[in-house]
Amino acid sequence: MAQEILKEDFEALLMDSFLENEPMEGTVVKGRVVAIEKDLAIIDVGLKTEGRIALKEFGAAGRDGTIQVGSEVEVYVDRVENALGEAVLSREKARREESWVKLEEMYNANQRVEGVIFNQVKGGFTVDLEGAIAFLPRSQVDIRPIRDIGPLMNVTQPFQILKMDKRRGNIVVSRRAILEESRAEQRSEIVQQLEEGQIVDGVVKNITDYGAFVDLGGIDGLLHVTDIAWRRVNHPSEVLSIGETIKVQIVRINHESHRISLGMKQLQADPWDGIAAKYPMGAKFTGRVTNITDYGAFVELEPGIEGLIHVSEMSWTKKNVHPGKIVSTSQEVEVMVLEVDPEKRRISLGLKQTLANPWETFAEKYPVGSVVEGEVKNKTEFGLFIGLDGDVDGMVHLSDLDWQKPGEQALEAYNRGDVVQAKVLDVDVEKERISLGIKQVAQGEGEASAAGSSEGGLKKGAVVTGTVTEVNEGGIEVKIADSEQTAFIRRADLSRDRNDQRPERFAKGDKVDARITALDRKTGRVQLSIKALEIAEEKEAVAQYGSSDSGASLGDILGAALKDREKN
Repeated sequence: MAQEILKEDFEALLMDSFLENEPMEGTVVKGRVVAIEKDLAIIDVGLKTEGRIALKEFGAAGRDGTIQVGSEVEVYVDRVENALGEAVLSREKARREESWVKLEEMYNANQRVEGVIFNQVKGGFTVDLEGAIAFLPRSQVDIRPIRDIGPLMNVTQPFQILKMDKRRGNIVVSRRAILEESRAEQRSEIVQQLEEGQIVDGVVKNITDYGAFVDLGGIDGLLHVTDIAWRRVNHPSEVLSIGETIKVQIVRINHESHRISLGMKQLQADPWDGIAAKYPMGAKFTGRVTNITDYGAFVELEPGIEGLIHVSEMSWTKKNVHPGKIVSTSQEVEVMVLEVDPEKRRISLGLKQTLANPWETFAEKYPVGSVVEGEVKNKTEFGLFIGLDGDVDGMVHLSDLDWQKPGEQALEAYNRGDVVQAKVLDVDVEKERISLGIKQVAQGEGEASAAGSSEGGLKKGAVVTGTVTEVNEGGIEVKIADSEQTAFIRRADLSRDRNDQRPERFAKGDKVDARITALDRKTGRVQLSIKALEIAEEKEAVAQYGSSDSGASLGDILGAALKDREKN
């Protein structure tokens, strides 16, 4: 009986021991310092044996103050008993457990936490959050990259928790988020005090290709390169330097994004005011070439006023040349104002208008009938282009190459680079065209031929018979009978009927009748028209038979006229 009682008492005591010890492992409990031996504190937490904790765990960051015998502290019970029969305790883990609970509450409430950056690791830094260790990525230290982190080490400061994972023991914090929030509040306050049109002082903080950022006392504004000056500014560094204090006007404020646009030129008078009276059309001015493009060159007439010389207005003769081969940047040039548009802020300028028109000069120097000499610049299927004085070209048509040979045959005798003489037949200044004739200068044969033809009965209005010597798309070339004279009948003069105005109706050797519509005795040129002959014959037929009362139709009348012509 006594043995049974002892057995029951032992089981009860053992169960009580399990109930007391089992819940303690993995929890935070209160204990009392019973002794201090060298660098260890002996802690009694109510177990069979005490536990030992290194004194440095109590002195981390000076949070627990001075530890002495009798002090009560909270510790974490790792194990109730180790191999030596001692309790395994930890002050650091106790503090960490306390911190995790508190940090989770603050994280869920989106509150800031206090921490200390105490070590540098790969990719960032470690932060002590009252016992819990967090990771601070390098990108989250500040708004801008920081070269020296020293001043921020071991200093209590606020952080924002970005991520927490207790199972893995991970906490990620940000110092940058706190700064951005503070900065946003500061920017909002400053923006509220600013107004569009207000003139303020600022310090140039940064310079880029498109403008400069100006510090207005806690908030930055953008001064775009186009708002620095009325004149063209290729790069802001031409006018501004970092650290310089400048006066600017607030052009625009975006209260949602807190973006501020600034201007310097707005503080100066607009040079475009009254521009039309200042630069009247037709007036000449001297300016400086500031920019060259494929379509022309920009010329600065005064600071802030630029005009464009279109490529078509740069040279009388150089039509397909890049503007950069005519003018160069920074060159001083004289220009003429062609058009002014104050609304679009555009001025059209001309460079060639300040120079003499080479076609006018040529016409004055070489009137019609003059003999000139030049080099064959180009050879085409319809004639030759001859280079003349003043860098202009004249054209010799096929029909004006030779008195005897057909045009295409005569053309074969010429090559590019040949130097030839020609007579000026016509100069059209407006169309920039010069007509030349080579056959007309061949030892006076042109005048002799024209005179001989006149003596032979060639005169304006006369009807002649010719032999077709050449056929091309533009018409036919004929040799007038009983004469050495040749003439070209244009396509439109081949017939009064448009359907018959086809050169291919004719072949070499065909005989044709035509009427002389023009005769230039000075140049020896004869102009023929089959169409004019047909019209004249029709009028004559109507006049001859039109008074008859026979009731004949126009076709009958013309038929009768043709029969009479054949008899004659």
